[in-house]
Amino acid sequence: MIELNADIGEGCDDAGLMPYLNRVSIACGGHTGDVASMRAALQLAADHGVAAGAHPSYPDRAQFGRRALAASNEEVASWVTQQIERLAEQAARLGVPLAHVKPHGALYNVAARDVAVARAIAQAVAAFDPALIVLGLSGSHLVAAGQAAGLDVLNEAFADRRYQTNGQLVSRETSGALIVEPAAAAAQAEQLAQGRAIGTLNGGRIRVQADTICLHGDTPGALNIARAVHAALNRG
Repeated sequence: MIELNADIGEGCDDAGLMPYLNRVSIACGGHTGDVASMRAALQLAADHGVAAGAHPSYPDRAQFGRRALAASNEEVASWVTQQIERLAEQAARLGVPLAHVKPHGALYNVAARDVAVARAIAQAVAAFDPALIVLGLSGSHLVAAGQAAGLDVLNEAFADRRYQTNGQLVSRETSGALIVEPAAAAAQAEQLAQGRAIGTLNGGRIRVQADTICLHGDTPGALNIARAVHAALNRG
């Protein structure tokens, strides 16, 4: 079965999601998160045998890391490194290994389409620990930059988000960007896992390579979505 992942440590019902997940990305102080939330998330991952990774972002708690900040590539690399370090320190204290890095929000989206930002992130990860996997939007510049930096990568697809015809995610500000109906999210996840085309917001169809499928804990009805997606991917 294709793996499922979620972003945690963001104030949602992480414990409820854990039985359905294979991998989690933990907020580490940029858009949200502190020592207590990082330790709690790491412990949940350990308790459920789920791979844990860092979820760095633009340092913008006011907007939850969902707006792009003007920054040099050096600043982006520094922010990513600092946030990985924060999580790695707590992980080491708990004896939990870190497996990957996945940018959050606006940083994730910018890295998907901006070669220079993607390279800055990939190089920061490689400098910190070349054994870490990079998760990026499927087919994006971040995936390519990770590969160029000698890192293992996972092409990420989404069960609970709508796509544009160019393979980018529809902005959260756009009506219909989120898939909140569990059956619809499960159907999209099943299509992704089987390599079939999925529908775009404007009625087109695209194919998206999926090594890992993401569920968002802050999507309305996230737990019901997780149950439905997990059941669909385990069918038969």
